[in-house]
Amino acid sequence: MIAPLKDSSIVMTTTLTVTTSTTQYPVIVGAGVLATLGDRLTELGLRGTLWLVADEHLAAVAEQTTTMLQAAGYRVHTITVPSGETSKSFTELHRLYDWMIENGIERRDAVLALGGGVIGDLAGFAAATILRGVALVQLPSTLLAMVDAAVGGKTGINHPLGKNLIGAFHQPRLVLADTNLLATLPPRELRAGWAEVIKHGVIRDASLFTALEDLAATRGWNAAHPAGWNAADAELTTYLTEIIARAVAVKVAVVSNDEFERGERITLNYGHTIGHAIEQLLGYRLLHGECVAIGMDAAARIAVALGLCPPALVERQRALLAAYGLTVTIPDETDHTAILRLITRDKKVQAGKVRWVLPTTIGQVVVRSDVPIEVIEQVLSSSAG
Repeated sequence: MIAPLKDSSIVMTTTLTVTTSTTQYPVIVGAGVLATLGDRLTELGLRGTLWLVADEHLAAVAEQTTTMLQAAGYRVHTITVPSGETSKSFTELHRLYDWMIENGIERRDAVLALGGGVIGDLAGFAAATILRGVALVQLPSTLLAMVDAAVGGKTGINHPLGKNLIGAFHQPRLVLADTNLLATLPPRELRAGWAEVIKHGVIRDASLFTALEDLAATRGWNAAHPAGWNAADAELTTYLTEIIARAVAVKVAVVSNDEFERGERITLNYGHTIGHAIEQLLGYRLLHGECVAIGMDAAARIAVALGLCPPALVERQRALLAAYGLTVTIPDETDHTAILRLITRDKKVQAGKVRWVLPTTIGQVVVRSDVPIEVIEQVLSSSAG
C-alpha cells in the first residue's frame, strides 16, 4: 500500500524543466508529491474538468486522487483501463473517446494519465487528438514511465504490424513522478523499469551507470529482491529517488535538445530496435523493459563486431543488468527471420535503412545506418545463454 495522499511528507524532491522551442513544463520527482497535484494544477491555470485515466491496478489510488481533487474544487471524471500492452489499441482509444464525448469534454479540460507507459501513451494520444488537443498531465506510477515514457510528449498506440506506429507528439503541462507509487509494483515490473535507468547511463551519463554499480555492490541491494520497493527504508528510498531523478534528468536534457527526434533523441532508443521486435513477436509476453535489456545486449554486441567498443563493455553492461534482475537471453522460440522483418518497419528506419544506436563507451553512443545484415544475423544467432 502507498502512503495516504494526505500525507505530504516528502523524502526528497527534484524539479527539472523541459524547455523546447514550443513549450516548457516541470518534471517533479519525489516521494509524496502526488499529494500536491491539486495545488500544482491550480498554479498552471488548469481549472476545467479533469479526465483521470488510470491503470485498473491503481483503482484505489485513482479513487484517492479523485477525492483529493474534488476537495480542491475540481470536477473529475475517472475511468480505468486494463493493464498491459494490449490496451494500446484502437479499441481502448475509441472507448476513451466515447467516454469523453458522451460526458461533455471541453477544450479547457485536462486529461490526467495515472499509470505506466501504456496509460501515458494511450491517454496522451487521446488528449492529443480529442477536440484537436487538450491539456495533458502525466502521473507515472512505474519506474519505466517515470524515467522515460512520461517525459517528452510521445503518445500513441500500437498497430498489428508494429509497436507505436500510430501516435503524435503532445507535450504534457506537468509530469508528477511520485516514487511512493513504486511500492504498488510487482518486483518484475520494478526490475523491468531499471533497464531504462541503466540505458540512460549507457547513452549519456557514465556516472549514473557507476552509481548503479555501486548501489548493487556496496549497499547490498538489488531490484531482484522479492520485496520490491522498500518504502520503509527512508535512507534507501532517498538514495534511490536521487538515482531516479538523475535518470529523468537524462531524458529531460535530450528532449529539451531535440523535441521531435530529428537528432540526439534517437539515442533514447538504445536497445529498442531488436527489443521492440521481440516484444511484438512474443505477443507482449515479456515486459517492455525486459525486451529493452535483451536489445541493449544485442546492440552492444553489434558495436563490438563493428569495432566500435571493446568486449569488456558488453560484459560490464551484462553484469549490471543481471544485478538488477534482468536477463539478456533471446528466447529460444523467437523467430530470427521475423525479427529482421520487423526491424525494417521500425520508426527509426530512414531512407530504407535501419538506424542503430550503438555504444562506443559507457556514457556515449553513435548512430549508424551501415550495419551489415550478416552482423545482425550473427548476433541474433549467438544469443547470450
